[in-house]
Amino acid sequence: MAITAAMVKELRERTAAGMMDCKKALSETNGDMEAAIDLMRTSGAVKAAKKSGRIAAEGLVKVNMSDDGKTATILEVNSETDFVTKGETFINFVDDLGALALKTTPADIDEFLNESMENGDSLEKAREDIVASTGENVAIRRVQTLTVGANGVIGAYKHGDRIAVLTVLEGGDQQLAKDVAMHIAASKPECISESDLSADLLEREKAIFVEQARESGKPEEIIEKMIVGRMKKFVNEVTLEGQAFVKDPETTVAALLKSNNANIKSFVRFEVGEGIEKKEENFADEVMAQVKGE
Repeated sequence: MAITAAMVKELRERTAAGMMDCKKALSETNGDMEAAIDLMRTSGAVKAAKKSGRIAAEGLVKVNMSDDGKTATILEVNSETDFVTKGETFINFVDDLGALALKTTPADIDEFLNESMENGDSLEKAREDIVASTGENVAIRRVQTLTVGANGVIGAYKHGDRIAVLTVLEGGDQQLAKDVAMHIAASKPECISESDLSADLLEREKAIFVEQARESGKPEEIIEKMIVGRMKKFVNEVTLEGQAFVKDPETTVAALLKSNNANIKSFVRFEVGEGIEKKEENFADEVMAQVKGE
Protein backbone atom coordinates (compact mmCIF):
# COMPACT_ATOMS: atom_id res chain seq x y z
CA MET A 1 0.00 0.00 0.00
CA ALA A 2 1.31 3.44 -0.92
CA ILE A 3 2.09 5.60 2.09
CA THR A 4 0.76 9.11 1.48
CA ALA A 5 1.83 12.39 3.03
CA ALA A 6 -1.65 12.70 4.55
CA MET A 7 -1.22 9.37 6.34
CA VAL A 8 2.16 10.40 7.70
CA LYS A 9 0.67 13.72 8.82
CA GLU A 10 -2.21 11.99 10.62
CA LEU A 11 0.10 9.58 12.44
CA ARG A 12 2.43 12.39 13.44
CA GLU A 13 -0.49 14.41 14.82
CA ARG A 14 -1.74 11.41 16.79
CA THR A 15 1.64 10.44 18.22
CA ALA A 16 3.77 13.64 18.02
CA ALA A 17 6.51 11.35 16.66
CA GLY A 18 9.08 12.31 14.04
CA MET A 19 8.13 12.32 10.37
CA MET A 20 10.57 9.58 9.37
CA ASP A 21 9.52 7.38 12.31
CA CYS A 22 5.88 7.73 11.25
CA LYS A 23 6.63 6.88 7.62
CA LYS A 24 8.68 3.84 8.63
CA ALA A 25 5.97 2.53 10.98
CA LEU A 26 3.28 2.93 8.30
CA SER A 27 5.45 1.16 5.74
CA GLU A 28 6.07 -1.77 8.09
CA THR A 29 2.35 -2.12 8.84
CA ASN A 30 1.21 -1.67 5.23
CA GLY A 31 -0.57 1.59 6.06
CA ASP A 32 -2.57 0.30 9.04
CA MET A 33 -2.78 3.36 11.28
CA GLU A 34 -3.62 1.55 14.53
CA ALA A 35 -1.02 -1.14 13.92
CA ALA A 36 1.57 1.57 13.24
CA ILE A 37 0.78 3.19 16.59
CA ASP A 38 1.10 -0.18 18.36
CA LEU A 39 4.39 -0.87 16.59
CA MET A 40 5.80 2.48 17.72
CA ARG A 41 4.74 1.73 21.29
CA THR A 42 6.18 -1.81 21.38
CA SER A 43 9.53 -0.60 20.07
CA GLY A 44 9.73 1.94 22.88
CA ALA A 45 12.59 0.33 24.80
CA VAL A 46 14.79 0.11 21.69
CA LYS A 47 14.03 3.68 20.70
CA ALA A 48 14.58 4.97 24.23
CA ALA A 49 18.01 3.36 24.45
CA LYS A 50 19.01 4.73 21.05
CA LYS A 51 17.82 8.25 21.83
CA SER A 52 18.94 8.44 25.47
CA GLY A 53 22.20 10.18 24.56
CA ARG A 54 20.46 12.99 22.72
CA ILE A 55 20.18 16.31 24.52
CA ALA A 56 16.71 17.13 25.87
CA ALA A 57 16.72 20.80 26.86
CA GLU A 58 13.15 21.78 26.00
CA GLY A 59 10.12 20.61 27.98
CA LEU A 60 7.54 21.62 30.56
CA VAL A 61 7.38 22.44 34.25
CA LYS A 62 4.45 21.36 36.41
CA VAL A 63 3.23 22.53 39.82
CA ASN A 64 0.67 20.67 41.93
CA MET A 65 -0.73 21.68 45.32
CA SER A 66 -2.82 19.77 47.87
CA ASP A 67 -6.36 20.91 48.61
CA ASP A 68 -5.33 22.24 52.03
CA GLY A 69 -2.45 24.24 50.53
CA LYS A 70 0.10 22.64 52.86
CA THR A 71 1.94 20.45 50.35
CA ALA A 72 3.16 21.27 46.86
CA THR A 73 5.37 19.64 44.26
CA ILE A 74 7.31 21.09 41.35
CA LEU A 75 8.49 18.99 38.40
CA GLU A 76 10.47 19.37 35.17
CA VAL A 77 10.21 16.97 32.22
CA ASN A 78 12.38 17.52 29.15
CA SER A 79 12.15 16.79 25.45
CA GLU A 80 14.41 17.61 22.52
CA THR A 81 12.17 20.15 20.79
CA ASP A 82 9.36 22.48 21.78
CA PHE A 83 7.22 20.92 19.03
CA VAL A 84 6.77 17.83 21.21
CA THR A 85 5.83 19.91 24.27
CA LYS A 86 2.77 21.18 22.44
CA GLY A 87 1.46 17.69 21.76
CA GLU A 88 -1.36 16.18 23.82
CA THR A 89 0.65 13.01 24.46
CA PHE A 90 3.52 14.83 26.15
CA ILE A 91 1.25 17.26 28.03
CA ASN A 92 -0.82 14.38 29.44
CA PHE A 93 2.36 12.56 30.45
CA VAL A 94 3.58 15.58 32.40
CA ASP A 95 0.14 16.04 33.99
CA ASP A 96 0.16 12.40 35.12
CA LEU A 97 3.64 12.76 36.57
CA GLY A 98 2.60 15.91 38.41
CA ALA A 99 -0.36 14.13 39.98
CA LEU A 100 1.86 11.19 40.93
CA ALA A 101 4.42 13.51 42.54
CA LEU A 102 1.76 15.14 44.70
CA LYS A 103 0.40 11.73 45.71
CA THR A 104 3.81 10.27 46.63
CA THR A 105 5.59 13.51 47.78
CA PRO A 106 9.09 12.31 46.81
CA ALA A 107 12.14 13.76 48.56
CA ASP A 108 14.13 13.83 45.32
CA ILE A 109 14.20 12.63 41.73
CA ASP A 110 15.81 9.26 42.59
CA GLU A 111 12.98 8.43 44.97
CA PHE A 112 10.39 9.57 42.44
CA LEU A 113 11.80 7.42 39.63
CA ASN A 114 11.19 4.31 41.75
CA GLU A 115 7.43 4.99 41.84
CA SER A 116 4.87 3.40 39.51
CA MET A 117 2.24 4.97 37.32
CA GLU A 118 -1.46 4.47 38.11
CA ASN A 119 -1.68 1.63 35.56
CA GLY A 120 1.19 -0.20 37.27
CA ASP A 121 3.90 0.67 34.74
CA SER A 122 7.24 1.81 36.08
CA LEU A 123 8.19 5.40 35.32
CA GLU A 124 10.93 4.07 33.04
CA LYS A 125 8.40 2.03 31.04
CA ALA A 126 6.12 5.08 30.81
CA ARG A 127 9.07 7.19 29.67
CA GLU A 128 10.02 4.62 27.03
CA ASP A 129 6.45 4.68 25.69
CA ILE A 130 6.62 8.46 25.35
CA VAL A 131 9.97 8.19 23.56
CA ALA A 132 8.41 5.77 21.11
CA SER A 133 5.38 8.00 20.68
CA THR A 134 7.23 11.28 20.20
CA GLY A 135 10.36 10.06 18.48
CA GLU A 136 12.49 12.13 20.84
CA ASN A 137 14.52 11.59 23.98
CA VAL A 138 12.43 12.41 27.05
CA ALA A 139 13.90 12.94 30.51
CA ILE A 140 12.15 13.17 33.87
CA ARG A 141 14.74 15.61 35.14
CA ARG A 142 13.91 16.85 38.62
CA VAL A 143 11.19 17.09 41.23
CA GLN A 144 10.88 18.67 44.66
CA THR A 145 8.28 18.55 47.42
CA LEU A 146 7.55 21.36 49.89
CA THR A 147 5.42 20.99 52.99
CA VAL A 148 4.49 23.46 55.73
CA GLY A 149 3.00 23.36 59.21
CA ALA A 150 0.07 25.26 60.67
CA ASN A 151 1.68 28.72 60.37
CA GLY A 152 3.29 28.09 57.00
CA VAL A 153 2.01 29.26 53.63
CA ILE A 154 2.98 27.94 50.20
CA GLY A 155 2.75 30.17 47.15
CA ALA A 156 2.88 28.90 43.57
CA TYR A 157 3.38 30.73 40.29
CA LYS A 158 3.92 29.57 36.71
CA HIS A 159 5.11 31.81 33.90
CA GLY A 160 3.87 30.04 30.80
CA ASP A 161 5.08 26.45 30.74
CA ARG A 162 8.80 27.15 31.14
CA ILE A 163 9.20 28.76 34.58
CA ALA A 164 7.64 27.63 37.86
CA VAL A 165 8.24 28.82 41.42
CA LEU A 166 7.19 27.65 44.87
CA THR A 167 7.68 29.81 47.96
CA VAL A 168 7.31 29.02 51.65
CA LEU A 169 6.33 31.85 53.99
CA GLU A 170 5.89 31.97 57.72
CA GLY A 171 3.01 34.38 58.25
CA GLY A 172 1.23 36.30 55.51
CA ASP A 173 -1.26 34.60 53.22
CA GLN A 174 -1.33 32.62 49.99
CA GLN A 175 -1.74 35.72 47.82
CA LEU A 176 1.40 37.26 49.29
CA ALA A 177 3.25 33.97 48.83
CA LYS A 178 2.10 33.87 45.20
CA ASP A 179 3.19 37.49 44.63
CA VAL A 180 6.65 36.68 45.98
CA ALA A 181 6.77 33.58 43.74
CA MET A 182 5.89 35.75 40.73
CA HIS A 183 8.68 38.15 41.68
CA ILE A 184 11.17 35.26 41.87
CA ALA A 185 10.06 34.01 38.45
CA ALA A 186 10.82 37.43 36.97
CA SER A 187 13.92 38.46 38.95
CA LYS A 188 15.71 35.13 39.49
CA PRO A 189 17.41 35.84 42.84
CA GLU A 190 20.31 33.60 43.81
CA CYS A 191 19.29 33.30 47.46
CA ILE A 192 17.10 34.87 50.15
CA SER A 193 19.47 37.24 51.95
CA GLU A 194 23.09 38.40 52.18
CA SER A 195 23.83 35.82 54.87
CA ASP A 196 23.18 33.10 52.28
CA LEU A 197 25.91 34.40 49.94
CA SER A 198 29.28 32.68 50.22
CA ALA A 199 32.26 34.65 51.49
CA ASP A 200 34.23 33.57 48.42
CA LEU A 201 31.64 35.05 46.07
CA LEU A 202 31.61 38.36 47.95
CA GLU A 203 35.42 38.53 47.93
CA ARG A 204 35.59 37.85 44.21
CA GLU A 205 33.05 40.55 43.45
CA LYS A 206 34.83 43.00 45.74
CA ALA A 207 38.17 42.31 44.04
CA ILE A 208 36.64 43.05 40.66
CA PHE A 209 35.09 46.29 41.89
CA VAL A 210 38.38 47.39 43.50
CA GLU A 211 40.27 46.84 40.25
CA GLN A 212 37.65 48.75 38.26
CA ALA A 213 37.63 51.61 40.76
CA ARG A 214 41.41 51.97 40.79
CA GLU A 215 41.42 52.31 37.02
CA SER A 216 39.45 55.51 37.52
CA GLY A 217 42.51 57.11 39.16
CA LYS A 218 40.47 58.39 42.11
CA PRO A 219 41.99 58.71 45.65
CA GLU A 220 41.87 55.65 47.91
CA GLU A 221 39.33 57.19 50.29
CA ILE A 222 36.95 57.78 47.37
CA ILE A 223 37.60 54.27 46.08
CA GLU A 224 36.62 52.82 49.47
CA LYS A 225 33.27 54.63 49.35
CA MET A 226 32.74 53.48 45.77
CA ILE A 227 33.37 49.85 46.78
CA VAL A 228 30.91 50.02 49.67
CA GLY A 229 28.22 51.39 47.37
CA ARG A 230 28.88 48.85 44.59
CA MET A 231 28.91 45.90 46.97
CA LYS A 232 25.61 47.00 48.50
CA LYS A 233 24.11 47.28 45.02
CA PHE A 234 25.43 43.85 44.07
CA VAL A 235 23.98 42.21 47.18
CA ASN A 236 20.60 43.83 46.59
CA GLU A 237 20.58 42.65 42.97
CA VAL A 238 21.21 38.97 43.73
CA THR A 239 19.28 38.48 46.99
CA LEU A 240 15.51 38.16 47.14
CA GLU A 241 15.06 40.42 50.15
CA GLY A 242 17.24 43.14 48.64
CA GLN A 243 15.50 43.26 45.27
CA ALA A 244 12.90 45.87 44.36
CA PHE A 245 9.49 44.19 44.30
CA VAL A 246 8.31 43.80 40.69
CA LYS A 247 4.78 45.03 41.46
CA ASP A 248 6.05 48.07 43.35
CA PRO A 249 9.68 49.03 42.55
CA GLU A 250 9.65 51.59 45.38
CA THR A 251 9.46 48.72 47.89
CA THR A 252 11.98 45.95 48.50
CA VAL A 253 10.80 42.38 48.99
CA ALA A 254 12.13 42.54 52.56
CA ALA A 255 9.97 45.61 53.27
CA LEU A 256 6.95 43.95 51.63
CA LEU A 257 7.30 40.89 53.84
CA LYS A 258 7.84 42.96 56.98
CA SER A 259 4.73 45.05 56.32
CA ASN A 260 2.73 41.83 56.15
CA ASN A 261 4.32 40.28 59.26
CA ALA A 262 5.80 37.50 57.13
CA ASN A 263 9.17 35.85 56.62
CA ILE A 264 10.30 33.81 53.65
CA LYS A 265 11.73 30.46 54.65
CA SER A 266 12.61 28.97 51.26
CA PHE A 267 11.87 29.01 47.55
CA VAL A 268 12.33 26.74 44.54
CA ARG A 269 12.59 28.04 40.98
CA PHE A 270 12.61 25.67 37.99
CA GLU A 271 13.24 26.98 34.49
CA VAL A 272 13.09 24.56 31.59
CA GLY A 273 16.54 23.57 30.37
CA GLU A 274 18.56 25.71 32.77
CA GLY A 275 22.03 24.29 33.26
CA ILE A 276 21.74 21.96 30.26
CA GLU A 277 24.34 22.58 27.59
CA LYS A 278 22.51 22.68 24.30
CA LYS A 279 24.08 21.25 21.19
CA GLU A 280 24.04 23.58 18.22
CA GLU A 281 23.16 21.66 15.08
CA ASN A 282 23.13 22.62 11.44
CA PHE A 283 19.57 22.31 10.12
CA ALA A 284 20.69 20.37 7.04
CA ASP A 285 22.62 17.93 9.23
CA GLU A 286 19.57 17.49 11.46
CA VAL A 287 17.37 16.62 8.46
CA MET A 288 19.95 14.11 7.21
CA ALA A 289 20.11 12.54 10.66
CA GLN A 290 16.35 12.01 10.55
CA VAL A 291 16.56 10.51 7.05
CA LYS A 292 19.20 8.05 8.27
CA GLY A 293 17.04 7.22 11.29
CA GLU A 294 19.62 8.39 13.83
